[in-house]
Amino acid sequence: MNLVGHLINGKNCSDASRTQDVFNPSTGEVSKQVALASMATTEEAIAAAQAAYPAWRNTPTAKRAKVMFKFKDLLEQNADKICAMIGEEHGKISHDAMGELQRGIENIEYACYAPELLKGEHSKNVGPAIDSWSEFQPLGVVAGITPFNFPAMVPLWMYPMAIVCGNTFVLKPSERDPSATLYIAELLQLAGLPAGVMNVVNGDKEAVDTLLHDERVMAVSFVGSTPIAEYIYSTASANGKRCQALGGAKNHAIIMPDADMDNAVASLTGAAFGSSGERCMALSVVVCVGDEAADSLITKMSKSMLSLKVGASSDSSNDFGPVITKQHRDKVLGYIQSAKEQGATIVVDGRNVVVEGYQNGYFIGGTLIDHVKPGMTCYEEEIFGPVLLVVRAESMAAAMQMINEHEY
Repeated sequence: MNLVGHLINGKNCSDASRTQDVFNPSTGEVSKQVALASMATTEEAIAAAQAAYPAWRNTPTAKRAKVMFKFKDLLEQNADKICAMIGEEHGKISHDAMGELQRGIENIEYACYAPELLKGEHSKNVGPAIDSWSEFQPLGVVAGITPFNFPAMVPLWMYPMAIVCGNTFVLKPSERDPSATLYIAELLQLAGLPAGVMNVVNGDKEAVDTLLHDERVMAVSFVGSTPIAEYIYSTASANGKRCQALGGAKNHAIIMPDADMDNAVASLTGAAFGSSGERCMALSVVVCVGDEAADSLITKMSKSMLSLKVGASSDSSNDFGPVITKQHRDKVLGYIQSAKEQGATIVVDGRNVVVEGYQNGYFIGGTLIDHVKPGMTCYEEEIFGPVLLVVRAESMAAAMQMINEHEY
């Protein structure tokens, strides 16, 4: 079986002492395995980044940017292959994967502007015989820890800018869908990046903890769930590192009585169910001001959802695909059941969806739940699935207060 390894010092390698299965969520079958980096392997990646740092720091910014220009071209040339990899391991439909990749490429385009962004400034005679200037300096070895739901875009939020600014990088992507992330990093090597500047270690908590505790790592960027974000931030900070840690979300929309309901439904359909709702910016709660607005939305949304097509990632006509794992599917189904048990009304139930030819896939159909109230489990926690909740409020002020009081 194919084993996905690591990229360290410009070379592909693997430590096969610990591995984990990688599933195709459309079929439920194991497609490959991924090597889980040990502390020693992670430290090897950090050492490679540290060794590459002095020369890369002193490389002219224009030459660093030239690598990014070539990297952008290679991503565009290999976009279909990358999107297929995302679909096979994440379940994302090709049009969704292509949108993700394009947003990642936009970050590279911004990084190409580094020769201007890093110019600094100079002010003459700010005081008697005093001039003032500012300049930008890289930190050294920096790290990124990224989630499964955007294996192309989220890493590309991080390392193009970090690298073009003169830092070297160690990336620990999600072990659930590692192939696209690793392949993109390999394309960066083909773009002319010196060995060791960009390293990828696939792994689990052992690799994460090594990055968080190693004194050679100067900064950490993370995207994922809130409990892990809190752990990453507190641990990195305690070890003297700069850290940004992005956690979960519960995004609300307010629907007023005079809303263009057809337009609202069209917008909410994509915002709630796109990418199977597995994105931190999914719009998962609608707060309707007044019963008339809520009833109108429910009627039109229920009708609109009849046309939603859920299925395998290989069929581009589908609107969205499966969720990432069987365990996550069961978790989302649990949220739907808890909503019913706690008094909400399941208007459109996606729990029993069956995709012909893919009976073992991790599918959940679009689900619409009305009469949700604060305090219900489905409202308080991030579901991360194709589930839209409808909450009713008496006024806009009450709706805004409800949103402001939510933990997320």
